Amino acid sequence: MNLNIETTEHETYYEIKVAGELDVYTAPELLAVLQPLHQKGTHDIYLNISDVSYMDSTGLGLFVGTLKELNKHNRELYVIGANSRIERLFDITGLKELMHVNAEMEG
Repeated sequence: MNLNIETTEHETYYEIKVAGELDVYTAPELLAVLQPLHQKGTHDIYLNISDVSYMDSTGLGLFVGTLKELNKHNRELYVIGANSRIERLFDITGLKELMHVNAEMEG
């Protein structure tokens, strides 16, 4: 399955809407979008995954890598719209304690 990715730049953050399945096959597509954004280090990133139907450990690893890069620039990663199954992945892996999962978006 393909991954659909839409990026919107706001004044202080990027909003990235992701739809589809985030797994070992599609993660490189999202990485190609995230990498230049987090390397700039100028904005927080809000990942809207409300339309992600499936995510495996590759997706989690991608989020961890993005968070590490953002933290180098004192920036934050917000994961919003996670369904209950995906939110549970963040919870049982302890990642919910490290990043903002299902946080509210800025204005």
